[in-house]
Amino acid sequence: MAVIDIPLQLWALQIFTGLALGSVLVLLAVGLSLIFGMLAVVNFAHGAFYTVGAYTGVFVFGLTGNFWLGLVAVPLIVGTIGLAVERVLLRPLYGRGVDYPLLLTFGLSYVVVDAIRMIFGKVGLPLSAPAVLQGAVNIGIGYFPLYRLFLIGAMAVIVSGLWLFLEKTSYGLIIRAGARDPEIVRVLGIDVSRVWMVVFGIGTGAAGIAGFLSAPMQSVIPEMGISVLVQAFVVTVVGGMGSLPGAVVAGLLVGVVTSITVMIAPQLADAAMFGLMAIVLLLRPQGLFGHRGLME
Repeated sequence: MAVIDIPLQLWALQIFTGLALGSVLVLLAVGLSLIFGMLAVVNFAHGAFYTVGAYTGVFVFGLTGNFWLGLVAVPLIVGTIGLAVERVLLRPLYGRGVDYPLLLTFGLSYVVVDAIRMIFGKVGLPLSAPAVLQGAVNIGIGYFPLYRLFLIGAMAVIVSGLWLFLEKTSYGLIIRAGARDPEIVRVLGIDVSRVWMVVFGIGTGAAGIAGFLSAPMQSVIPEMGISVLVQAFVVTVVGGMGSLPGAVVAGLLVGVVTSITVMIAPQLADAAMFGLMAIVLLLRPQGLFGHRGLME
């Protein structure tokens, strides 16, 4: 089918599909950007935490049969694991250069995936959406899966809550101040290392909830975080390293571009994503909302 022959209704539905895909990428990229903006750590284990979130959700659902309980438990459990990783593994590496945390998280991702294979096996596990979110609903331009609409709304609520926490609370002020000038924060008598630990926990918790929310749309397998990590880094680079608004805008943009490309030329879906990144970096090397010199 030629592009000009595709009806507007199908274009609109595909855009909504892209927004649902982008919602998962937004949650992942927000966590990556938060961790990098505060700790200057490029977290290659982020995809592994995404996978842990999906498997944690399967485990909680298997015990309780309650999807909504998983929605609360998963970010808390994965975030707590993130707190321990920052405290025990990452903290001793601060001040030794960016390569050390990068290599550690890269190795950690393989350890986590192998541990998941040993515990849960290699066969994919299903996770069903709750009955109230199954089926499709008419959104005016056609019928659209209800769970994907929920996913878009859940992303908006989570990101809005995180923004309110960072912008409207005293602890959020400390986090933003520590990201800009940790020495001044130390002079004020604040334990910056504790703030870093909390930030890493929030970032990994965001990855965990992204994995849980995406699980009903795919099979839960140990390798599910590998490909999505690449997409999350593309989103983070396009939006600007360390920028939360950039993560949101770029995540939705990458999701829509990928979804539309799948409709027009499925074989070029990955190329379109990287092409978008190349165009943005050529026009604005720091990303859409990034700042120059952040990586220096």
